Amino acid sequence: MKGKKGIPAAVLWMAFCIALWGCAAQNTSRETENVPEFVLTYAENQAEDYPTTQGAYKFAELVKERTDGRVEIIVNAQGTLGDERTVIEQMQFGGIDFARVSLSPLSEFVPELNVLQLPYLYTGADHMWKVLEGEIGDRFLNSFDYSGLVALSWYDAGARNFYNSSHSIERLEDMKGMVIRVQESELMSDSIRALGAVPKQMAYGEVYSGLQIGEIDGAENNWPSYESARHFEVARYYTIDEHTRVPELQLAARSTWEKLPEDYRDVIRECAEESARYERRLWREREVLSEKKIRDAGGIITQLTPEEKERFQAAVMPMYQKYCSDYTDVIERIVEAGKT
Repeated sequence: MKGKKGIPAAVLWMAFCIALWGCAAQNTSRETENVPEFVLTYAENQAEDYPTTQGAYKFAELVKERTDGRVEIIVNAQGTLGDERTVIEQMQFGGIDFARVSLSPLSEFVPELNVLQLPYLYTGADHMWKVLEGEIGDRFLNSFDYSGLVALSWYDAGARNFYNSSHSIERLEDMKGMVIRVQESELMSDSIRALGAVPKQMAYGEVYSGLQIGEIDGAENNWPSYESARHFEVARYYTIDEHTRVPELQLAARSTWEKLPEDYRDVIRECAEESARYERRLWREREVLSEKKIRDAGGIITQLTPEEKERFQAAVMPMYQKYCSDYTDVIERIVEAGKT
């Protein structure tokens, strides 16, 4: 039996099958190209619209794009993978691959980080970024060798201020006896004691209820956190003293890092740094919006006078010697950077 133009039907059938197989193989190849080699987790404890969370999503998006889908990072926001301390511990055991965390809980594992959260260390945001983006900042990024973690990039977290549910803080004496929530940091706990208040270490997600039921009188945080977590609803008094500017870090679990090919590591570092620039821009915009929202909602805002701020500074100066006596050289360099 012959087909058109005398070509045997069997030959036509075989040609058809070969063409069909070729298309199928090509489609399978395309599908294989889109299958990730690595699907990795990222922990974030803030809300979906928060600058650090948006930075995390940008990081994941850039990594996926620049590895042609070979590395996929799943962002878990709103603390679904645990509080920051728990996340750090899970990363050390390889249970979580990436995270954004504050330096306060990290300093337990990398004590040198206490330097960067000393109270009243910086004159302002420009001073802090001058330090972090230079040789000193690189020194800290490279100080994670024995922690089971790899530091990737700095994220902005603004300046932290005090807020409470009972009265305005205008003088050092106004702090006396108040129970103030702090992160899981002995440095911060001792700083609160030095100011005459009582520290209470508490997970971030418990602060609202703690303020609501009177378990704590107040806390300390930046404008976006105070607004995003709606703490202003139960603690109307916000005092601008900028006692700390604690930057935050994007981290990778070292066990994850070591199993990634070197070219993927290079891409991830590049994406982490780019996402950090993106996060900083979002942070500046969000600070302005958060402050306006709080003022419009009737928040009672106080700013310490320069003279009173000096009294607060003097009260916490013993923390420099207690926690960072081995790092006086770098502290001096940080202070000097603020004068030039």
